[in-house]
Amino acid sequence: MERQKVNGVKADKQTRCAHYHTEIDVIAIKFYCCKEYYACYYCHEELADHPPSKWPEEQFESKAILCGNCQTELTIQEYMSVSRCPSCHHSFNERCSLHYPLYFDMKSSSR
Repeated sequence: MERQKVNGVKADKQTRCAHYHTEIDVIAIKFYCCKEYYACYYCHEELADHPPSKWPEEQFESKAILCGNCQTELTIQEYMSVSRCPSCHHSFNERCSLHYPLYFDMKSSSR
């Protein structure tokens, strides 16, 4: 399978970066503004030439999350409802949920 391009500061093949690099930091997020994958919000801040914009809730069915372990793309909705990749079962960092408001428009959400 061809690997998705993931932008990131010192990003490895499993999408860990200079900012988040534990065993369970294996997801990348496709940013709504540019439709490109970045390892994290800080990587986008450092590398992109534009400000980030959030995914609107009506587009949470879009494939915008990449498992860096197996390259499976998940929808935002799917990602928010799991703690590990449904394909390879690698654990995700559950503390990433604290960052949802950076990536996703959560104003009417109960997540």
